[in-house]
Formats: sequence, C-alpha cells, structure tokens
Amino acid sequence: MMTRDQAWEIVCEFTRSEGLRKHALAVETCVAAYARKLGEDEHKWSLTALLHDFDWEIHPQAPDHPMLGEPMLAERGVDEEIRRAILSHANYSGVPRVSPLEKVLYACDELAGFITAISYVKPTRSVMEVDVASVKKKMKDKAFARSVNRQDIVEGAQELGVPLEEHVDFCIKAMQARAADLGLAGTPATAD
Repeated sequence: MMTRDQAWEIVCEFTRSEGLRKHALAVETCVAAYARKLGEDEHKWSLTALLHDFDWEIHPQAPDHPMLGEPMLAERGVDEEIRRAILSHANYSGVPRVSPLEKVLYACDELAGFITAISYVKPTRSVMEVDVASVKKKMKDKAFARSVNRQDIVEGAQELGVPLEEHVDFCIKAMQARAADLGLAGTPATAD
C-alpha cells in the first residue's frame, strides 16, 4: 500500500487550489478519527479520504468525477478497496456504500466542508468557535455555502446509524484537534 506522502503527492499533482487541498485534509481528519473510534485501518482510511477528490479540478462535472479519476488511481497502484470507496462517495456512480469505510467517507465529505465554511465566518475564523448548534442553524440557511449538499450530510449520518448531532459533534472535535494543520486555528478577534 502506498504511503501517505505518496497519496499527498497525487493530491498536489492534480489539485492546485489550496482550498481543495485543505478540504482533503479536513475529510482525512474526520475519516481517520472514525477509523480510530471503530478500530479500523487508519492508514487505509486516511489515504481514501485524502484521495477522494484528487481529480475534482480536472473532472469538475458529474459523472466525470470520480469515474474518470478511478482508472488514474488504479494506474498508480491504489488499492481496489480505496478506489471503490472513492467511487461510492458519489451518489450517481452506481456504486453502493456497503463497507464502513464507504459509509464514513460519504458521511464526512460534505460535513467537513460545511464545518470549514462555518469556521471562516466566525469572528476569529476558527473551528474552535463551531459547535453543533451553529452547524444546525447554518444548515437551515440555504444561501450559506449553497454548494454543500445538506441532504448528503443528513443521509451520511443515517447510513452510519449515528444521530446527526452526534456525527456533527464528532467531526467538529476531530477538526478542532487538527485546527492548525487545517488552517482553521483562526486569528485573534479585532475590536471594532
């Protein structure tokens, strides 16, 4: 199996956007936390999360992403279980989510992006200010982070068999533990 550094090289080769790279790291953070919680292979789960959107910039339209990216990963020797999980994170792929890895990747993808977006609108631009209540409130605001699919967040928690609030709280705490790495440690609030 490839190393994390090798996976990150693939991400960086195809992903120029700092925001999309940070998204990969945020999803990795949540997915790896679930791997630890569930006693699963943290390395494999981390690689899957890092690579899940590696082709987004070169294949930004459904169904090209992740369908056209999957053979590229196969050529680079990425494990079939990882590639299948990446395919399954797109509802339109036709690949059902069966394994815990597949369900966790789907559940964490949109939520990690949403938590990041909420962090950016907090006074100190920090994930430390995000809580379950603020996520639930922003989920109702359709104008906020409108590209984030709220239904995917809800369905992801349901597929995990975890109450939405518990899933949100778990991901927030995981991201808070790596706030600096994710660029979400914030800045000091300024007095007006």
